[in-house]
Amino acid sequence: MSAVFKQHAHMLVERLPDSATWDDLIEQVRFHKAVEEGLAATDRGEFASDEDVRRVFARWGVDAEG
Repeated sequence: MSAVFKQHAHMLVERLPDSATWDDLIEQVRFHKAVEEGLAATDRGEFASDEDVRRVFARWGVDAEG
């Protein structure tokens, strides 16, 4: 386990309110992990094109042009 990882984990815990639960911590960890994975994917050039996003929005009934 790297020192940077441990520092990041401590920062997550410190930012939680005093009333936080284990579920709150798990939610924050999952969020940060997803963001890191997304950033790594974009660094590798793996992201959706504008047209891909418009197609998905259209399937959901969202006007992406508006």
